Amino acid sequence: MSQYWSAVVHGLTPYVPGEQPKLANLVKLNTNEHPYGPSPRAIEAIRAEASDALRLYPDPRADLLKAAIAKRFGVASGEVFVGNGSDEVLAHAFMALLKHKRPVRFPDISYSFYPVYCGLYEIAFETVPLDDSLAIRADDYLGGGSGAAGGIIFPNPNAPTGRLLPLADIERIVRGNPQCVVVVDEAYVDFGGDSAVPLVRNHPNLLVVQTLSKSRSLAGLRVGFAIGHPELIEALDRVKDSFNSYPLDRLAIAGAIAAIEDEEYFERTRKAVIGTREQLTSELASLGFEVLPSAANFVFARHAGRDAGELAAELRARSIIVRHFRQPRIEQFLRITIGTDEQCAVLVAALREILR
Repeated sequence: MSQYWSAVVHGLTPYVPGEQPKLANLVKLNTNEHPYGPSPRAIEAIRAEASDALRLYPDPRADLLKAAIAKRFGVASGEVFVGNGSDEVLAHAFMALLKHKRPVRFPDISYSFYPVYCGLYEIAFETVPLDDSLAIRADDYLGGGSGAAGGIIFPNPNAPTGRLLPLADIERIVRGNPQCVVVVDEAYVDFGGDSAVPLVRNHPNLLVVQTLSKSRSLAGLRVGFAIGHPELIEALDRVKDSFNSYPLDRLAIAGAIAAIEDEEYFERTRKAVIGTREQLTSELASLGFEVLPSAANFVFARHAGRDAGELAAELRARSIIVRHFRQPRIEQFLRITIGTDEQCAVLVAALREILR
């Protein structure tokens, strides 16, 4: 029945999310979900909001949530935009801020949703190769290509590599591209990096995007946000209100506010993930893996003597799921989400058995 499709649909290559398999006794280390549950305060706030009030529309502006985010980051509420997960926030950013006559630039190995957005919105793009160590080079975004960029976007830490770009390099990129918006996608920044939000004060062309899915353990709630100059936020609001005026429901707003305000739980659980990541990195290295330096809640690793696809298949046979990307330059790497200490111990034991 594809004769009824709009012309743009025929040319789309949709994003493929990480597998959500239904296997018995599954050790799920493939979608970068937090191994620990949400803040108990968030769960309680969601329960409290599940009342007769659900018959009423939520606040279309989510002002209380914006105020909580603004307080947490030391910015004004007018510098905050919220949406249904950071994917929606990014989608609106592509339409509102990155759709110009000049191409958008992003790394060749990065979040695979970026070219999908470009296809959906018919935005020209150029990919910029990572260096031989799979790191972003700031100099590669200071001119070159087909001329001045129409926009720049990259994750920090990068995904799926986990490598971190220092704030000084981010500022060089922002300062070196005054003609366009630079979007820094900080989905994983809380696991080892410094946010670029403080740079917003001096750079009106910088938009920083974050999510509550990772470090706040709320992947199932779908809340993301952006921080930037009020004029950038206005552009995002104009697109949102032309698409869906109510992207966040009452439960999401209440749970997100409570999660943001529970700083003690946030710090304790993110530090637990960081500690497990360092332990897993050491154990993988002892098994002969090369592990890239990671500032995320996952590691990116390859084994000199074993094919990554075969390793992923052998782990799956043991009900352990990791992510294998079949694409140039990274086809021999596995992306492994940081689980609990117990889950990572199961993984290491299985790899030790496979590699014997």
